[in-house]
Formats: sequence, C-alpha cells, structure tokens
Amino acid sequence: MTGDLLTTVVAAARRSALERERRRISSDVGAGGRVSDGGRFVDALSAPGVRIIAECKRRSPSRGVLRAAYDPVEIARSYERAGAAAVSVLTEPTFFDGRLADLASIRRAVDLPLLRKDFIVTEYQVAEATSAGADAVLLIAAALSQGELAALLARAAADRLAALVEVHDAAELDRALNAGARVIGVNSRNLRTLELQPAVFDELAPRIPEGVVAVAESGLATGQALRRLRDLGYDAFLIGERFMTESNPGEALAGLIASARAVP
Repeated sequence: MTGDLLTTVVAAARRSALERERRRISSDVGAGGRVSDGGRFVDALSAPGVRIIAECKRRSPSRGVLRAAYDPVEIARSYERAGAAAVSVLTEPTFFDGRLADLASIRRAVDLPLLRKDFIVTEYQVAEATSAGADAVLLIAAALSQGELAALLARAAADRLAALVEVHDAAELDRALNAGARVIGVNSRNLRTLELQPAVFDELAPRIPEGVVAVAESGLATGQALRRLRDLGYDAFLIGERFMTESNPGEALAGLIASARAVP
C-alpha cells in the first residue's frame, strides 16, 4: 500500500462514515443483541496455547482476490472448530471487498471473540462495530493523529470494546503506548511499500511493556516462525492470507497450530 493509497483509503473511510452518520443510517445490522465484551477478546489472546486471530477476507491490496468463492460464515465456523482464539473480519468494502454485515452474520454463527478490521477513523465506526457484535476494533496508528487515537481508544472502552492498536515502527509504538493502548499489533508489512519487513518483530518486541498484549501480524506462515516470535514475547498472531488461499482454511489453521506446538 503506497503512502498515497493509505491516505486515499483513510479519506474515503472518513467521508463514508461521516455520510452514514449525517444520514443517520442505522448501524444495527442484526447481531442478535450480543453485548460486546472486549475483556473476553483480551483474555483469549492471553490464554495458554497457540493463540491465533484467524482472519476472514476476500481480497487484499497486495495480492488481489484471495478467494473467489468467499463464505465468511463458513470460514469462521471452520476457524472455531480448528481452535482459533478469535476471528478478524475485514469490513472495508473498496479494497478488501468486505461488509459490516459479514461481521454481524459471523457473530450469529460463532461464539469466538470478533475483531472488526477496517480503517476506523470516527467514533461512528466504533458504534457500528458495537452494533454488529464486535468485541474489538483495529486502530491503525499511522492513520490517526494522537488526539484521534486517544479519543477512539476512549470510545471503544466506553462501548466495552477492546482495541488492537497496529504499529509499524518504534515511533508509532511509543504513540500507541502514550495513548493508553493495552493490546499492540506489530505489523511487519510496510504500509508504504507493501513489502514485508520481519525485522520489525525483533526490533519492537523488547519495547512492549509487561502487561501489554503483543500481537504479531503479517507474513506468518509456519509453526517455526510462530515459535520464534513466541520466544520473543509475542502473545498472539493475526493471520489471514495464509488461510484464505487454502482450499480448507480451518484445516490450514489446525495444521499451523499443531506445527507451532510441536517440539523443534
């Protein structure tokens, strides 16, 4: 994702959310009345074992369409059967072919904690996540000013949502911690080049304080990689494309968990 594209996506997300709010479009997409529980999301990432946030997404800007026959509910069910700690649901429509309704449908089908993954830049989007049944939202530090980040963290907490604050370098990590983030996602994919830079995992791990949940994101494909990152101090892993390109995402997840548990 180039810097210009990131700016474009964030601006489009902001315009769309403000327009929905202006028109008072209902954000209740039918989550079945489920109350959000951010604490459950955080606890799931801290439980014993190999903790993977398994992602549902049809498309990505870096690889295009990942899964032409995309059934997010069935994919989420397969993740639950395979032992996922939580499910991440892409809801951004333009670049990921996502829908907020996908999250609501998954909420009615599975009991796992759910993360709304989108370009969250307004409090209205946090309210939408709550109505759709999310337990957590993704906040991308690079897309937000410090004031916006703090305000969105506060709004998420008020709505009983956890917030996974995504960072890509030491400066963004410092900003996230100063804003009060308690769950940090270190993304090895450079937002400006879309290249993977796995060295950032090693660079940032020692800087994440005790008591803050650390999540490694992007480029994770093997049990050996997960074991190494767990030794560095990462509590959980967010993985999507690795599963989306497999014929059976749930079986792929189960295989990766078994591999990560194996003694090298």
